[in-house]
Amino acid sequence: MKKIIATFIGLFCVLFFCGAETADKTGENDNMKIEKSKLDSSLFKTDAEFMQTFRNFSDGEVPAYAKGKVEEKERNLAVLAALLGVQGKEEFEVALDKALASGSLTAVEAKEVIYQATAYLGFGKVRPFLDSANKIMKAHKIKLPLENQKTVNDEADGENSRLRAGNQKQIDFFGERTRESWLNGAESGRIINFWLADNCFGDYYTRKGLTDRQRELITFCFLASQGGCEPQLSSHVRANINVENSKEYLIAVVSQILPYIGYPRSLNAIRVVNEVN
Repeated sequence: MKKIIATFIGLFCVLFFCGAETADKTGENDNMKIEKSKLDSSLFKTDAEFMQTFRNFSDGEVPAYAKGKVEEKERNLAVLAALLGVQGKEEFEVALDKALASGSLTAVEAKEVIYQATAYLGFGKVRPFLDSANKIMKAHKIKLPLENQKTVNDEADGENSRLRAGNQKQIDFFGERTRESWLNGAESGRIINFWLADNCFGDYYTRKGLTDRQRELITFCFLASQGGCEPQLSSHVRANINVENSKEYLIAVVSQILPYIGYPRSLNAIRVVNEVN
């Protein structure tokens, strides 16, 4: 009888501890699932009706309209840029996760969107998105840091090489009127115009990872999504046209970022596009 009891106790202990270990592992897996669900669709648990309506529009009706008008890669670039513009960090994580999972964007392309946003939003608004992107990329087993995309360096290429390369980009996009533009106009604004060539265009637009067309596309989305940047938006509509992003194309792009920036800013952006000669 004692042997039977001892055997029973031993068996109970094995089952208890194994079960506890299994429960712990199951709990870990559940947490992982919950975390992934939070990333992509946690609101379906609390706001299912709304989320179904929104996702049917943002992930169904809107992308369907883009077919034949905006390539999937450029649509994803535009969405990430717009979400940076409206400071939609949580939705940015969802969009980046989907873009990397589908292979429609590379990690380099996504990071270049964030880096370039610094010139148009300021680092104060961009830094949280870098942290988010790094988190998402690590979850996708992407090794960080990524390969260096810099092509111009004052130390290696000579003094003012960034300034010269950046100004050439300005000339390519906006025409001869921008040649050495920091020497013109009021003295109070000259340092800003100098940095526009040296830093904004020299440090960001000269990088690899995105084409000139793609860089002007995301700048258009940064400006359109922020609102209140209509003068700059108008200038960059012209720059987009100069790199062969047509007005019709830009209006189609606005349709793709509308779910994230809303109707007022979308209509304002379309008005600016239509007003450019």
